[in-house]
Amino acid sequence: MITETSAVAFRQNLGEMLNIVQYRNDSVLIKKDGKPVAALIDARLFERIRRMQDRFDALCDRLEQSYADVPEDVALAEIERATALARRETANAWRASGRLPALPAAAVTPAKRAKRGASAERTKGAKAKATSKTPR
Repeated sequence: MITETSAVAFRQNLGEMLNIVQYRNDSVLIKKDGKPVAALIDARLFERIRRMQDRFDALCDRLEQSYADVPEDVALAEIERATALARRETANAWRASGRLPALPAAAVTPAKRAKRGASAERTKGAKAKATSKTPR
């Protein structure tokens, strides 16, 4: 559970806030002017977060080194493809488990949607050319 408190109340009740974190395994969200500015969390949780941050940083460094010779636009396109694939797989798994409704039989795929958008743009462009060449 997360206990929310103002910075003033936190300062006045520091001992109680420490007990909430230490003995109840809760976290305390400290707000200043109604906005979250800090959190008091259990030391074990903080250590887990630090380890995860270190692993994430190491992974980012490895990815950066792996893609050092790849042009940025190629890398971004690959990331977009991988993201789209992962989202489709997740959505399909959720549909299979009933967490998402099934798609209607005539559902439009993203590829079809992109083709429709491109043909609509060509149609708009053709209409614009036709109207601009109309004699006055």
